[in-house]
Amino acid sequence: RAQTARGQSSIQSTLFLKQQLIENMSDKIRVGKGIMELVGTGILLWTIQLAVGAEDPSFAPLAIGVVLVTIVYAGGPISGAHYNPAVSLALLLAGRMDAADLPLYWGAQLVGGFLGALLAGFVGGSYAVLSAGESSTWAQALVAELVFTMLLCLVVLSSATHSGAKNNS
Repeated sequence: RAQTARGQSSIQSTLFLKQQLIENMSDKIRVGKGIMELVGTGILLWTIQLAVGAEDPSFAPLAIGVVLVTIVYAGGPISGAHYNPAVSLALLLAGRMDAADLPLYWGAQLVGGFLGALLAGFVGGSYAVLSAGESSTWAQALVAELVFTMLLCLVVLSSATHSGAKNNS
């Protein structure tokens, strides 16, 4: 009987240690996701700020696209590489993201984007400013932004996080 009690105590201790290890690893994984979102979003906004603020911004779309592909490949396995609060919200609404992670992602994306743009403006010597464009109204710019944001979310939901896509999570 004493041996059985010791055996059960040993099993309970082992289970407790495993639970603690899992919780500790879970916290580290969450921190890693947040860091990747902060760094990735910072790199993206750094690139946008420098490319759009360049003397000749004609290659800005190419530069931004190449950097985005690079950071998606780098960050995809770590955080899912959202790098955009709208993408994180779309994934949450589609049931592909835990609601508890949303504040972490949004906070990391906002801080990373702000720091990336701020540092790139400092390095580049000027800051690209938000405007609707010379021949556009703010309403037209807002509609375009909404349409292209929905398109981005659709692409992510249909391919990058689709369970039918090979080697996808």
